[in-house]
Amino acid sequence: MKIIADTNTFIAVALNEPEKNIIIRLTEGHNLVAPEVLPFEIGNALTAMMKKNTLKKEEVASAWEMVQQIPVDLRRTDIKSALKIATKFNIYAYDAYFLECADSLRSPLLTLDPGMKRVAREIGIAILE
Repeated sequence: MKIIADTNTFIAVALNEPEKNIIIRLTEGHNLVAPEVLPFEIGNALTAMMKKNTLKKEEVASAWEMVQQIPVDLRRTDIKSALKIATKFNIYAYDAYFLECADSLRSPLLTLDPGMKRVAREIGIAILE
C-alpha cells in the first residue's frame, strides 16, 4: 500500500520523538510517498527548529542524514489542484500539496497535524492513526 507521509512524520522519526515507534509500525512494509517539495520542507523545518533553539546547529546535518535513510517516492504535485484545496480550507499550500497527493493517489495520509487530519477527513482521505 502507498502511504502519503507528511513532513512532520519524517522529522519525528529522525529526531527520535515519542511518535517514532507508532510511525514505524504504521508504515512498515508499505511504500512511502510524498510531494516533491518534501526535502525542502524538511530542510526548512530543521532550520526553524534550530532558530527556536529546539535543535542544535550541529544536529541539523545529522537529522538530515537520518531522514535521507527513509525511502520515499517523491511525486510531482498538481499545484492548481492543491491551491483549490488550500483556498477552500484556508490552509497553507505546503499542507495542501500533501493532501492533493493523497487524494490523487487515493492513498491514506500519515500526519501528526490535527488540522491536516480534519481537512483530509472532509475531503474523504483516510487517515492512518
